[in-house]
Amino acid sequence: MIQDIRLQANNLSRSFGAYQALKPVDLSLSRGEIAVLQGPNGSGKSTLLLCLSGLLRPTTGEIRVGGFDLYRDERQARRLLAFVPDVPVFYQELTAWEHLVFVAHAHSAGSGFAGRAEKLLVEFGLWEARDLYPHAYSRGMRLKLGLALALIRPFGALLLDEPTSALDGESASLLCEKLKALAGEGAAVLLSTHNPGMEQQLGAQVWTMQHGLLNKQ
Repeated sequence: MIQDIRLQANNLSRSFGAYQALKPVDLSLSRGEIAVLQGPNGSGKSTLLLCLSGLLRPTTGEIRVGGFDLYRDERQARRLLAFVPDVPVFYQELTAWEHLVFVAHAHSAGSGFAGRAEKLLVEFGLWEARDLYPHAYSRGMRLKLGLALALIRPFGALLLDEPTSALDGESASLLCEKLKALAGEGAAVLLSTHNPGMEQQLGAQVWTMQHGLLNKQ
């Protein structure tokens, strides 16, 4: 059913000058679906995710999130979309806890905030560092905070670029459990990874990329 489609792209492509980093692709993810994006470095995975997230304007094509056009209905679409880049970016003047407060209230998710935020920070091992500024964090800690910021707010579709690249085994397993739970609640999830076997842990579809071409198995 159309209303069950959480994320959809049609004729999506991206070029940098004469170089076509992402060749035209159609894709869709419905509620409860997880897709794992695999492929070598430089194959176009990050370009695809950046386009889908709205951080990189595609050369051609349209993107819909929960039925809303990402550019014509930007406000509605972005409220339904969360993205965790491989290198999260933070505000220099906000502590980790203040980041969570800011994101939750920006998405009208303030109800029950303190308990949800504490649970996420404890699970990701950041509770004792909640009053530090992210620039003092290690790479792994910054990635965990980026994940917590995505999970503190509601969404219909979640995009993640190499979310386990700097995580230890325990944190990676925790993330997999959380992603499966989110899918069980109706979210659609698309993530890129070099982690072998992650698609089996997640019960996910496998999409592969090579030279900017997407192949959905």
